[in-house]
Amino acid sequence: MKIFLLIISLLLIAIVLLQSNKAEGASQIISGGNSDLFSQRKERGVELLISRVTLSLGLIFFLVSLVMEFI
Repeated sequence: MKIFLLIISLLLIAIVLLQSNKAEGASQIISGGNSDLFSQRKERGVELLISRVTLSLGLIFFLVSLVMEFI
C-alpha cells in the first residue's frame, strides 16, 4: 500500500508541474501587475484533461492516505 501511495504522489507531482502557469511571475502577483489572474478562463483540450487528472490523483491520494491511517 505504501508503494501505491508513493506512485500516486510522484504522479501527482509530475502532473502539477505540467499545468500551465497562470501567473507570469511571483513579483507580478505581489505587485498586482497581473490583473487577469483570477479572471474567468475556460480550460479546453489538454488543460482540461490535466486539470481533471490532477483532481482525480489528489482524491485518490487523499483516500489512500485515509485508508492507510485506519488499517
